[in-house]
Amino acid sequence: MLRTRNDQPSLWESVLPEVCLRLPAELERVDGWLDDERFFAPFRAHFDAQLGRPSVPLETYLRLMFLKVRNRLGFETLCREVSDSISWRRFCRIDIDGRVPHPTTLMKITTRCGENTVLALNDALLAKAVEARLVKMGKVRADTTVVSANVEYPTDSGLLARAVTKIGKLVRRIKSAGGATRTVFRDRSRSAGSRVRSIGAKLKLRGAAARDEAQATVLRITGELADLAERSGHDAQAVLNTARRSLRRVAGRAKGRLRRAIDELATTVERSARIIAQTRRRLDGNKPESATRLVSLHDPDARPIAKGRINRPVEFGFKAQVVDNEDGVVVDDNVEEGNPADAPQLVPAITRIAARVGKPPRAVTADRGYGEARVEEELRDLGVKTVAIPRKGQPGAARRATEHSRGFRNLIKWRTGSEGRISHLKHRYGWAHSAVAGRERTATWCGHGVFAHNLVKITALDAR
Repeated sequence: MLRTRNDQPSLWESVLPEVCLRLPAELERVDGWLDDERFFAPFRAHFDAQLGRPSVPLETYLRLMFLKVRNRLGFETLCREVSDSISWRRFCRIDIDGRVPHPTTLMKITTRCGENTVLALNDALLAKAVEARLVKMGKVRADTTVVSANVEYPTDSGLLARAVTKIGKLVRRIKSAGGATRTVFRDRSRSAGSRVRSIGAKLKLRGAAARDEAQATVLRITGELADLAERSGHDAQAVLNTARRSLRRVAGRAKGRLRRAIDELATTVERSARIIAQTRRRLDGNKPESATRLVSLHDPDARPIAKGRINRPVEFGFKAQVVDNEDGVVVDDNVEEGNPADAPQLVPAITRIAARVGKPPRAVTADRGYGEARVEEELRDLGVKTVAIPRKGQPGAARRATEHSRGFRNLIKWRTGSEGRISHLKHRYGWAHSAVAGRERTATWCGHGVFAHNLVKITALDAR
């Protein structure tokens, strides 16, 4: 059952001194903006208005998520800190003697509502800011970045060893839950671990001849790991077939545990087969395509992305685009799987901005990755008067004259500030590293970061 507001404050607050009831300046500004009912509308579709247990009040949930992102806290740490702070309790509309929501409750609400709800939440915030005339649309700048997935650096040997280990753990879970208790399964985790450690020892060798020998040994051991993973997957398939028949004989909570373990094992076996196939392709001398390469067992959407950075030539995660205005307010963002080209993403972003704000920006600027004549023509068709994007390749004399003009150069200089905006999102609002798996959940994670960032920016502009 949906609840938007909390109950009346308890009488305990009437006996507290005023200094205890005072909120910090930033929280006081944000608190006033979050009182608007329009921020509750995106969540209504996910809750019944009358049936079910009462939900966490939406005003409490929104404030808890703001504190979580703003202070870069985990759910458990967030709930613990809110329990111990009078000012944070008052900001979240939780009584002094009231219970703070459980961390898993907040996780479930966030997962249930998903990406579209956060997009609508950000739209509601921008709509309120536009009404207050706090969003300038004179010029906007766009840039892309990589949001790192929650994965270790993927190597073929490491992925294969983790697949063997995870299959063994899941089979033990199935057997402990009462499924396939008599089906023979050999756990090859120790064999896989010893081979991975031997690879590490071989890579420490020095000298050209030794390095060549080490490379050949690494390829041989990787092939052995692929064989181990293939045999483990074959044995696990027999366990799956028997365990599915065992579901009829299991009842109660054990049946739910068994079904979840079966589903997870089936997914792991399927992904292990993909890892084995791409490993064998590499061993045959062919390079797997980055667009389809699996780099994690638990996050199948993460992809290798090369952005040309010296310290990190290849990153693993998702590509995100950020468009902000001259005040630093993020007016559009999106998270994509893989490494799509920059240019096709700009026109849809400006179209969304025009729909939110009611008019297109006067000027748009971006880096050379967006520099295509077709993009510039489509932006002008949308109503953008000035487009400052350097063209790819060698420009002609007329184009060089345009790119060397003072107005064009000033916009390009201003565009470099988008790097600072992205860095701010990464270091202060969680964009550097996603703690969740999957593109949709990562988009939700980044959307909450944008919502907290824009709340801070817009409320500060309103307080001027």
